[in-house]
Amino acid sequence: MKPNHKGRAQIFENPVLERLTRTHIALPISIFILIAIGLLYYGLTYSFINVLEAIGYFLLGWLIFSLIEYCAHRFIFHMETDTPIKERIQYTFHGNHHDYPKDKERLAMPPIVSLLISSLFFFVFKLIFGQFVFGVVAGLLFGYALYLGVHYAVHAYAPPKNFLKQLWIHHSIHHYKDPHVAYGVSSPLWDYLLGTMPKRS
Repeated sequence: MKPNHKGRAQIFENPVLERLTRTHIALPISIFILIAIGLLYYGLTYSFINVLEAIGYFLLGWLIFSLIEYCAHRFIFHMETDTPIKERIQYTFHGNHHDYPKDKERLAMPPIVSLLISSLFFFVFKLIFGQFVFGVVAGLLFGYALYLGVHYAVHAYAPPKNFLKQLWIHHSIHHYKDPHVAYGVSSPLWDYLLGTMPKRS
């Protein structure tokens, strides 16, 4: 199916579930930036981390998010659809976006789902990083908010006339030329490192 720039996919027959699959981009971006700020504030106020640790672990969390973004896009959102169940999961999570890339209300995961996933990440990273989790997860959530903003911008607006234009080009190649390359949205870093940069013609 060629991308349709008008309308949207119907994912669920139930109108309540269908409505939950759509969200205004400002809502999740605001939620996750506020949570990131809250985590840093809490960690610093109660001396779980100092300022240097907050900066360092925030940057580490941001880097970790960029890898999660890449891996989720490549291995989950573009999984092999060799069974009907996998095909349904893939279409629900991401296939509909490729069919209707201009549907502005489906450029972000529903906040209910993303809040559950981010809570799980908090507990996992708490086991790994201990008290430094406040910096790591703040960076992770900031990375997610940045990803949402970039993803929305490249689908909703014309590319700018500066170095950021490369993000528009990179993601357009993924959507309109080859869906098996250019998995990074907020950064092409992992495409460079893991060999999925588009080939130059």
